[in-house]
Amino acid sequence: MAWARTPCCDGAIVTPVLVFDIETIPDVAGLRVLNEWDETVDDAEVAARAFAARVEKTGRDFLAHQLHRVVAISCLFRDADGLRVRSLGTLEDGEAALIQAFYRTIEKYTPQLVSWNGSGFDLPVLSYRALIHGVSAARFWELGDDDRDFRYNNYISRYHTRHLDLMDLLAMYQARAAAPLDEVARLCGFPGKLGMDGSQVWPAYQAGRIGEIRNYCETDVLNTWLVFCRFQLLRGIHTLDAYRAEVELARGTIAALPENHWREYLAAWR
Repeated sequence: MAWARTPCCDGAIVTPVLVFDIETIPDVAGLRVLNEWDETVDDAEVAARAFAARVEKTGRDFLAHQLHRVVAISCLFRDADGLRVRSLGTLEDGEAALIQAFYRTIEKYTPQLVSWNGSGFDLPVLSYRALIHGVSAARFWELGDDDRDFRYNNYISRYHTRHLDLMDLLAMYQARAAAPLDEVARLCGFPGKLGMDGSQVWPAYQAGRIGEIRNYCETDVLNTWLVFCRFQLLRGIHTLDAYRAEVELARGTIAALPENHWREYLAAWR
């Protein structure tokens, strides 16, 4: 699937920006391997046992990063040609293909990455899962050995800007100050989450609702982009006029898309 293009509101974009988000489910196959469970234990029971063990160990049912299987990666791409938003791959693509598509985009464009809690969740999950599948991600892991520009600004170091984790930065790198994207987006006047949250992804996947998961992930990357635009206004990168132009570009872009989740998003947008 090609990126759908829209006109650029101005010529100021130099470095492409890639906003990303992932959705995950329990890695049932991996859990079977680690716990030596055979196929007589069905997927739902494997996950239920893993959740229960995690609650007993940590007090929460949130699985360790390496035990999350990626089922959707959604991206918003902003460059001099405009703004595009979509989920990578197809409904039929496996985890390895989705992850490789993500790193291939970085390889091709070397964009600035923007996320909400990407340092705490999305990127560690992608790294573990890429390792498991034997995915190549050379550009992402560049630290300056082959490209000197990456020595002091790369995707890996926490305080560098090639990856900007908005949640981490706005919290001043203090975990106790971290805020959920949904609340920050809604407080800024944007729609926030619609129809689903992360806790509902596994039941939706079990019900075969992959398309809905991808749609939900796409609205999250748009929420992140809009908050990022507001952050650029906060830090003086955008003038007020430039900020408004970016917001209207985003609104016009999704207004031209046919999918129902964008109709719902527009209806919720004050």
